[in-house]
Amino acid sequence: MSTGTIFALSSGGLPSGVAVIRISGPECSAAVTQLCGAIPAPRHASLRSIRNRNSEAIDQGLVLFFPAPNSFTGEDCAELQIHGGRATVAAVLAELGSIGDLRMAEAGEFSRRAFLNGRMDLVEVEGLADLIAAETEMQRRLAAEQTSGGLSRLYDSWAKRLTHARAMIEAELDFADEDDVPGSVSASIWADMHTLAEDIFNHIDGARAGEIVRDGLKVVIAGPPNSGKSSLLNYLAQRDVAIVTDVPGTTRDVLHVDLDIGGYVVRLYDTAGLRETDDVVEREGIRRTHLSLEQADLVLLLSENDTTDWIGLLGNFTGPILRVRTKSDLSDETLPNSPVNVMISTKSGVGIDQLIDRMSEHLPSLDVGGSLALPTRERHRIGLETCRQHIQAALDNAAAGLDIQAEHLRLAGHALGRITGRVDVENLLDVIFSEFCIGK
Repeated sequence: MSTGTIFALSSGGLPSGVAVIRISGPECSAAVTQLCGAIPAPRHASLRSIRNRNSEAIDQGLVLFFPAPNSFTGEDCAELQIHGGRATVAAVLAELGSIGDLRMAEAGEFSRRAFLNGRMDLVEVEGLADLIAAETEMQRRLAAEQTSGGLSRLYDSWAKRLTHARAMIEAELDFADEDDVPGSVSASIWADMHTLAEDIFNHIDGARAGEIVRDGLKVVIAGPPNSGKSSLLNYLAQRDVAIVTDVPGTTRDVLHVDLDIGGYVVRLYDTAGLRETDDVVEREGIRRTHLSLEQADLVLLLSENDTTDWIGLLGNFTGPILRVRTKSDLSDETLPNSPVNVMISTKSGVGIDQLIDRMSEHLPSLDVGGSLALPTRERHRIGLETCRQHIQAALDNAAAGLDIQAEHLRLAGHALGRITGRVDVENLLDVIFSEFCIGK
């Protein structure tokens, strides 16, 4: 990551009522002085004329200055809140680019500087990226918890317990020959390490819920051709996403829409009809259907009759299934005499609310007023599992000696530190910050 002073449009697409241009770095105050005449009082909005090098007015807007280290990046920072016309923004950006060593920021560079300057850790940075991308209430709550440091505080408390345990072991190793040092100073810490291993194990159990909140519940609509899969997708999406015809095999590729159910994202996938076929293109569609099934959290298995070989259609899928009888408006049969879970009609809308309720049963059950300190990424889960394994190894290897046990606890702390970015994470930075837009 190169140094210097950076700038970028941080407020999104143009045109807009207001555009925010962010500046950060050692030349920030000089740049603001050149454009606006003087630096406003720290953290106070000031209405200023913004001029080019020839003293010609470009625009008039609010200017804010945040001196280091009390800024988002930990460096001198400024924001120019100007009118959001394309020409106006382009003129201000061009003027900034002509000043000294100023340059356009790279994707995520402001947040990366905040991390490098100790203003945020990696978990908080990832939470910020998720907060920007959040589309549902539960996604917003989960991301806000991470951004505010709720998850980091939990991990930091665990790291302190590991550090304390190692300190007790070192005390016993270093002062074992002293008459006034008990022979088992470290013994008191093993009960806490056992509790910590259980705490981490229980926390890892929440990883699945966190992933569903962040990435959505993956629901695959499957079934034989002409069973109403595309009609159901279109009905739930309230628009024509998929082509619906009476010709079998119309759907060749996997289509999907995102629904907001109770504040959770539900990713609904329409797939090719499952059947034996000689059509090369349709066979590829069926292959993709089976790939989707491998990643599904829930399958809606559709059929318009009760003689369907429900399980045979899905091959090796072993996850939860909702058997859905479609086109119920064409039949007088009632649900109690049928092997299906729900009977629906996309023509009349009958049974759709019940189907959504049954789908909702597979969403995480989270306390509305409680904490959402949940791991949300695969790297979180791997780090936590590695940490727990080393703690367990320390507990299980008492016969190996305190020095070996201490080493396992050191490795446990190292794995935990990699989650928040406390240790050895340089190879993760490019991946994490590449998720950000320019100006953040």
